[in-house]
Amino acid sequence: MNLIDLKDFLDEKVIQFNQPAFIQTDPIQVPRKFTLKEDIEIAGFLTATIAWGNRTAIIKNAERLMSLMNYQPYDFIINSSNTETDQLQHFVHRTFNGEDCIYFVKALKNIYTNHGGLQAAFEKGYRNEGSIKSALAYFYEIFFELSGERTRKHISNIQKGAAGKRLNMFLRWMVRNDKNEVDFGIWNGLPIPELMLPLDVHTGNVGRKLGILHRKSNDWKAVEEITGTLRKFDSTDPIKYDFALFGLGAFEKF
Repeated sequence: MNLIDLKDFLDEKVIQFNQPAFIQTDPIQVPRKFTLKEDIEIAGFLTATIAWGNRTAIIKNAERLMSLMNYQPYDFIINSSNTETDQLQHFVHRTFNGEDCIYFVKALKNIYTNHGGLQAAFEKGYRNEGSIKSALAYFYEIFFELSGERTRKHISNIQKGAAGKRLNMFLRWMVRNDKNEVDFGIWNGLPIPELMLPLDVHTGNVGRKLGILHRKSNDWKAVEEITGTLRKFDSTDPIKYDFALFGLGAFEKF
């Protein structure tokens, strides 16, 4: 397909998958249970953090984590005692364990107490250099102000070339003003046109089959390559095509 035909094809797939029904099988359903802004963004961040592997297991474990936080993640982050935090010790999702979970609580408390919260942190990082890459790099820096060496593998280090799939997915959730009520659109300090594709196995493989991604590794350079092409299809909302690429791979086995 030429670029015009490919755009038309992907536009149809966006319409097909960017629907409320998508939520029923996607981890985004977990933060959708909340109404308080801080609860939504914390639940979204924690859910996105463990969003790898089986989607049913992701949703189940994210729900369990919210339950351990009494379905009040912001209050838990800010006010939990050491005893309450210690109840996270037995939480496990693949290689993300209780020690990681407890560090995440401490790091998030530091971010809300000393950096104005998740939104302010990402937006300050964006303003540093005017890019999502600088936003992700700054977030990595302040997230590990408290050390947490074991836990570093659970936050992508863009400066070392990581694709940042889960962080970019989280930003998509928070930033895209989705009239179809899939994404939240509750942050307005990051421009929607500047968002980067959450590149994973599905979106990467489909992108290569369609000829819009040539780099073999799923790294930051691949994210820049494929997102650059998607901006040619829609410069105002290029990451809407995440629905098309992911849906083709995960649901249609393209």
